[in-house]
Amino acid sequence: MGPLLAVGALLATVVAVALVALSGGLSYGVTGLTDPGDVTRYGIVVVRVGADLAAAVSIGSLLLAAFLVPPQKSGFLAADGYAAVRTAGAAAWVWLFFALASVLFVAADGAGRPFTEVLDPEALGNYVGAIEQPKAWLITAGIALLVAIGCRLVLSWRWTVVLFSGSVAGILPIAATGHSASGGSHDLATNSLFYHLIGAALWVGGLIALLTHARRRGAHLPLAASRFSRTALVCWIVLAASGVVNAVVRVAPDQLLDTRYGLLVLGKVVALAVLGVFGHQHRQRSVRALRDSGGSGPLVRLAAVEVLVMLVTFGLATALSRTPPPQEVYAEPSNTEVLIGYDLHGAPTVLRLIADWRFDLIYGTAAVVLAAVYLLGVRRLRRRGDAWPVGRTAAWLLGCATLLVSTSSGLGRYSPAMFSVHMVNHMSLSMLVPILLVLGGPVTLALRALPPSGRDAPPGPREWLLALTHSRLARVLTNPIVALVLFIGSFYGLYFSGLFDAALSEHWAHLAMNAHFLLAGYVFFWPVIGVDPAPRRLPPLGRLGLLFASVPFHAFFGVILMNMQTVIGAEFYRALDLPWMEDLLADQRLGGGIAWASGEIPVLIVMIALLVQWVRSDEREARRRDRREDATGDAELAAYNAMLRQMAEQDGRRRVE
Repeated sequence: MGPLLAVGALLATVVAVALVALSGGLSYGVTGLTDPGDVTRYGIVVVRVGADLAAAVSIGSLLLAAFLVPPQKSGFLAADGYAAVRTAGAAAWVWLFFALASVLFVAADGAGRPFTEVLDPEALGNYVGAIEQPKAWLITAGIALLVAIGCRLVLSWRWTVVLFSGSVAGILPIAATGHSASGGSHDLATNSLFYHLIGAALWVGGLIALLTHARRRGAHLPLAASRFSRTALVCWIVLAASGVVNAVVRVAPDQLLDTRYGLLVLGKVVALAVLGVFGHQHRQRSVRALRDSGGSGPLVRLAAVEVLVMLVTFGLATALSRTPPPQEVYAEPSNTEVLIGYDLHGAPTVLRLIADWRFDLIYGTAAVVLAAVYLLGVRRLRRRGDAWPVGRTAAWLLGCATLLVSTSSGLGRYSPAMFSVHMVNHMSLSMLVPILLVLGGPVTLALRALPPSGRDAPPGPREWLLALTHSRLARVLTNPIVALVLFIGSFYGLYFSGLFDAALSEHWAHLAMNAHFLLAGYVFFWPVIGVDPAPRRLPPLGRLGLLFASVPFHAFFGVILMNMQTVIGAEFYRALDLPWMEDLLADQRLGGGIAWASGEIPVLIVMIALLVQWVRSDEREARRRDRREDATGDAELAAYNAMLRQMAEQDGRRRVE
């Protein structure tokens, strides 16, 4: 696999450099930057190809070790998994090297200075401090270092999953910078790029890892190929959808044939279609041959050619990232577009908050997918003849709908620009949505719908889910004190520490805030009213105590906001210069009132849910007692009556004596 990967990396680099040279690459005069020279112009392309390829190999190898080949029954990695982790570690060191090199080249490119000039530590520090992309590469380098060290230490399957998650996170900082993170519609472009980079890394890296596994004649190859085939299909769909969204944002249809950027986009479309054909052949021929005869020849031959095509596509994608979008599309955006990604068409009215939609590619997609997967699980149960409570389904779907409305309707559109609307979203995402989702019992549904792997079969999705719910992380997060601190601490720590001010101008920070609101709310309400069995099950009084312990902190937070004399995030909101936002302090006080008043509704919902759960628990206990009495012929009642007669007889004899 080593020679093939080296040839592919060289081919990807040559393609990227050639396309940049032929297309003109980044037109420094057009973008207003100073040309830093050929060393920087082409060196940045080389290190980007190296970093992307090394990241993909590391991520794909960890994917193989974590999910494609089974661990030992003891929970430690088997030989194949351990070999994949060592490969991931070696790739992570290469990833670290190219990420650090990218810091230098990107700093020189952004400053418009020759590469030799940024080798001076003082100059490099100034450039890194002033330009966003070198900072992103520094973060990526830090994550690559942690992955490389972790791969030297990890032995268990669970820590391999943690390393895999960390490696995927390592490619995200780059998506938050560059063309997609600037200008108009940067929210859609950045979100689609997140999907695109993750899908590409999993697909390319996973195929390289699978091919390496096949060439070393590893065990469980048919299982690994089958699992990767399903993963690759999902990645192909994600790449196609996210690529279309990103292209629509950056280039108009009539510019596809008339501009350099458009031609490169068409080239990626053709490459993606070719790779889709390869994937279809994998499912039809390679995986079937492995299942039927165990022969790995078709898989190795087809995968080797597919890897080369993928790496050529890597080079094409790198050239695309170095080519500015057409100036007709990449026109000078308005001030509001620069800051939040889109324009607002007037003051928020009830109609605009309801009907002025802008679909959120992250959370809107999550809401739709979660609803669809849940309904598929319910359908599987019903086809099997098992019942599933309608109330749980209604709660889950209502939670998904609330998530969709909160992030994609006018509420989500105006949330980055107005503190009061943001507070509506905060309350919805941290309280209402988690309450409805935990009442849906998704873990219980999944455990009933997913088939068990069997005693001697490799663990599958059901076993992975059980491992997660019984993990040390789940036990820590559902600890009442930890859950309460995470839930309440987010109110005070975010808004009164300066974090909110720093996060307002960053799109990725808005995504992170929403994720924190949802997760903190879920782990708080899970042990309180959750249908799913929690790692730490609280008694009824403990649930009430945890709920009421949060109420005064929540109310006090709203009171503080209503009485503050300074505006949180004032610099950002003033920079928006919205004509209907003249009194920022009044809007903040309105947000405080919303935070104070909205706490009553979730408490009421939780109280009703607890009451219903207690009543049903008593009913179930009564039914169990009746069934036990019917089975034993009221033996317990007869024994109790016999004991009473015996006590009465003994008492009578004592009186006679």
